[in-house]
Amino acid sequence: MTTPQHPPFPPRRPRRGPNAEEGDGLATGHVPAFAHGAPEGRPETGHGHRSGAEGGGQGAGGGQGAGGGHGHSHTHSHGPAAPVSRHLRKVIAAVLIPFAAAVVVGLAVLWPGGAPAHERTGVGFDRQTQEATVTKVVALSCQSVNASGGTPTGDTSTAEGSSAVQQATGECKRATIRVDTGDDKGRTFNEIVQPDQSRQLHEGQKVVVAYEPSAPKDLQYSVTDINRRLPLALLAGIFALAVVVVGRLRGLMALVSLTISFLLLNFFILPAILQGSNPLVVAVIGSSAIMLIALYLCHGLSARTSVAVLGTLISLLLIGVLGSLFIGWAALTGNTDDNTGLIHGLYPSIDMSGLLLAGVIIGSLGVLDDVTVTQTSAVWELHEANPTMGWRGLYRAGIRIGRDHIASVVNTLVLAYAGAALPLLLLFSIAQSGVGTVANSELVAEEIVRTLVGSIGLVASVPVTTALAALVVSADRPTAAAGAAAGAGVAAGAGAPARGGRGRRRKR
Repeated sequence: MTTPQHPPFPPRRPRRGPNAEEGDGLATGHVPAFAHGAPEGRPETGHGHRSGAEGGGQGAGGGQGAGGGHGHSHTHSHGPAAPVSRHLRKVIAAVLIPFAAAVVVGLAVLWPGGAPAHERTGVGFDRQTQEATVTKVVALSCQSVNASGGTPTGDTSTAEGSSAVQQATGECKRATIRVDTGDDKGRTFNEIVQPDQSRQLHEGQKVVVAYEPSAPKDLQYSVTDINRRLPLALLAGIFALAVVVVGRLRGLMALVSLTISFLLLNFFILPAILQGSNPLVVAVIGSSAIMLIALYLCHGLSARTSVAVLGTLISLLLIGVLGSLFIGWAALTGNTDDNTGLIHGLYPSIDMSGLLLAGVIIGSLGVLDDVTVTQTSAVWELHEANPTMGWRGLYRAGIRIGRDHIASVVNTLVLAYAGAALPLLLLFSIAQSGVGTVANSELVAEEIVRTLVGSIGLVASVPVTTALAALVVSADRPTAAAGAAAGAGVAAGAGAPARGGRGRRRKR
């Protein structure tokens, strides 16, 4: 730790006893104002008292000895000057207020008022479902319930042969299910559970059943999934409790912003896309609204938050441009599985490649918020620690922090997308396909473009946000004399004399 350098004092005189006479061991010179952190020309003085036994030299605090000599002591601390002036706040507002107004107008113009109705297909998620309960499970021979056309050969080397053997010789189950919701509440039906099914039923289990009114009466209901609402609700409650306990008010505001984000997603973004609006425009407006609400609600209405908003906005624009360029160049259709195929079949007017780009933008927003807020806060704290540091010094120090952040964030995105696509990657591994073949397939190419475009935007957000924050926070630096005073005051606080030294202790 560096000890602050003070102007030279007159030489000390030898002490002549327990009570030093006037002038002995006491510096009579006036300590310049900047040594105490007060602005030049406005010295603030205070008087302290000490006996000759405490030592005769004047330390950083100054004081009056027993012999009556006078010194000057700083009696209160000065915080750094406000980093952002009213004029600079007006400049930031001039940029963000029109942007926020444009977002509000976009929400009003594109607000869908609900998803359009359509004829149910009875396929996939587009089925009528009800809640039900397994009331009884009885074991029975598979041979008695399976009307197999032929006798299995016993060859279990293939999946079909293994399944045929189990269905012929294994033990099956007959589950009785009671419908708990809907017009047919209380109605029961039976379902046979094969031994090779991944989902086995047991008595008392809550399930979800699909209803097909056009099917024969005995086949109108079938089990489609397990009812997981209770464990999911409990897990969500634990998450919310942990966030509030650790984050307190900030955590509560984060949960509120998360709720608003889901409401915007469900009541604006998804229905507007289904109504035929351009998915890219909807995603940009919806993401911007989520960004403004989340950042200002969680971090307050301040210049610091506004800089994070600007950094996020610039990075989102970069992601949008790069995503649009490479999705078009790679000829990615966005229609790669049964779900996207169903969407395209129900709503042919939806631009599926635009939907893919919208997903890239929305998926990158959450991590972008984290990066921009962290970088902005880092630069602000660096300025608080050393108000005399210019914007170049702030940028260099902030970017060193950002490099560590970049490494972890890019890893996070890549692993998140890889984890989501793990079953698909496993299939390619089983097929022993080469890396080039796997990467060239549209399913994997989508994830590659999504990952790399999002990662480029995240990497770019670090220098962009750091530079913005450094420029803003240093735009209204104090004058040279006041800056030197603030720096000396910070150093004096860090370099207070240790016990046993010859200087006076600094007043607190």
